[in-house]
Amino acid sequence: MDPACFWRTIQGDHFILLTGDFRLIITRNKLFYVLILALALPAYSFSEEVDKASILRQRLEYLQSNPVSKLNGKSVAAVPFLLELYSRRNFRPTWNNNVHIEEFISIIEATVEEGLKPNDYHAVTLRNMQQQVGTGNSRQDQVDFDILLTDALFRLGTHLRFGKVDPGRLDSNWNVGREIKTDDPVSIFQDAIDSDSLKTFINKRIPRQAFYLRFKQALKKYRAIRDAGGWPVIPDGPVLKPGMTDPRVAIMSERLSAEGDFVTDVNSSSHLYGDELEQAVIRFQQRHGLEADGVAGQKTFTAMNISVENRISQIKANLERSRWVFTDLTGDFLVVNIAGYKLYLVKNDELVWTTNVMVGKTYRKTPVFKSKMKYLVWNPTWTVPPGILRKDIIPKMKKDPDYLNKKGYLLLDRDGNEVNQATVDFSSLSSRNFPYIVRQPAGPNNALGQVKFIFPNGHFVFLHDTNHRELFIHSKRAFSSGCIRVEDPLKLAELVLENPEQWDNDGIQKVLSSGKTRTVHLAEPLPVLLLYWTTVVAPDGSVSFYEDVYGRDQRIIESLDQPFELSADAKRLVVPSIYSSSQ
Repeated sequence: MDPACFWRTIQGDHFILLTGDFRLIITRNKLFYVLILALALPAYSFSEEVDKASILRQRLEYLQSNPVSKLNGKSVAAVPFLLELYSRRNFRPTWNNNVHIEEFISIIEATVEEGLKPNDYHAVTLRNMQQQVGTGNSRQDQVDFDILLTDALFRLGTHLRFGKVDPGRLDSNWNVGREIKTDDPVSIFQDAIDSDSLKTFINKRIPRQAFYLRFKQALKKYRAIRDAGGWPVIPDGPVLKPGMTDPRVAIMSERLSAEGDFVTDVNSSSHLYGDELEQAVIRFQQRHGLEADGVAGQKTFTAMNISVENRISQIKANLERSRWVFTDLTGDFLVVNIAGYKLYLVKNDELVWTTNVMVGKTYRKTPVFKSKMKYLVWNPTWTVPPGILRKDIIPKMKKDPDYLNKKGYLLLDRDGNEVNQATVDFSSLSSRNFPYIVRQPAGPNNALGQVKFIFPNGHFVFLHDTNHRELFIHSKRAFSSGCIRVEDPLKLAELVLENPEQWDNDGIQKVLSSGKTRTVHLAEPLPVLLLYWTTVVAPDGSVSFYEDVYGRDQRIIESLDQPFELSADAKRLVVPSIYSSSQ
């Protein structure tokens, strides 16, 4: 066939015969054919469209067979995915609206406000290519522009939906699955491109709750502080207490003014540590998880001297954590912030209650994971879990054969029968050949206190009361062996049971005073998330920064600065039958 004359199929039912002089369009409609001679239609538009389709197919097939190849210096993230999308369009370019293109590139450039890197989505390259389109550049350049726009949308969509960093690679315990509510992800991206407004489409498909928007405002606030010069470093020196005079007081006033803790008409250059400044120090200490006593000691000065750049990085790390979790989370759920030592109960998407908690020591970290609370136990016994048995109990029994009796623990066989401890040679036992169960009976000295909340998991971790309430006076509460101790567990029980007729305060006290162990199931399982947040933004915009007690922020910060890579969840978006590898 003459290369200047060929057939083209459009959407399965229409055919076009293209030559240099005329176009013959044939359309099929069920039982008959209609033949139309379309001499009045311009030939160039058809020819150009077919040329672009041919080039587009060739470009994608080349990229598929040469994974390290680039377009305009940029890698394409998921070529098989794009092949599927364009094949459904017979390889016609998909970005045909200049207004839409401008909107999308502007969205990409604004991703810096999300704590992301615009060049992960080809920002500079696309802006330069946009300016060249229509100025006589080749059809191949126009096709490359189309492909890179679509690739950028795929990259941005997956990052906004799932985050840039793969949490499963940072923590093997991660099980907070993120649902993909479609059988055809390719159609989602085509719908986005075809939408009247990409911004509206993204906001609808990836809704942001108030806490995420507050993180964005915090990032903007601290970048503004940085751009205004940041805050001063307070020199070393003795502890500062209210009423003292010291040259560092003026510097501390300036430091506290930068974040808005110190707002007063009093002369901020004064060297006198006055009442207004004391209240500012207390506010600062409360926001940083410190003992809020108004005394500026070493811990307070250390927190004040953390640079604004480091605080910006901390906010970005927690913005990323929020992309991992909260897009799918709605309705009723319970969240424990391990780093902030707080528990939050949410009902109907509204925060209804919060309380303090204790978490695992730095060498017995509370794991991050998701489960569902199914029941609680009043007057619980405590069966010592394998980890504590191996690390604590067995070594102490070997040193002191009467250790269990002194602590009031029972020794049971595997059938639950009590064993006479005097008949056991503890010195011959180890964690590998320990055939017993160690259990602490219910009572006022029980390590679990008066109630425990069970959400089945492989870590033997749960929420519970404690017999060491005095530890809640501390601002940093990493005291447990991994479980979460709740400061007000009876109120939590009342709220999660949601049965005021039976489980009001009187009903709770009645079952507790009986001393009998009793299990009560929740009417509906309650999602529980044990998470790790070193930054929290209050509704009034004030930002709390917590110590990174388990040292988890830095890996996220470093990963955010790395080049683009498909996360595990992003790969799940790619149709398995067409996906092979990412570049």
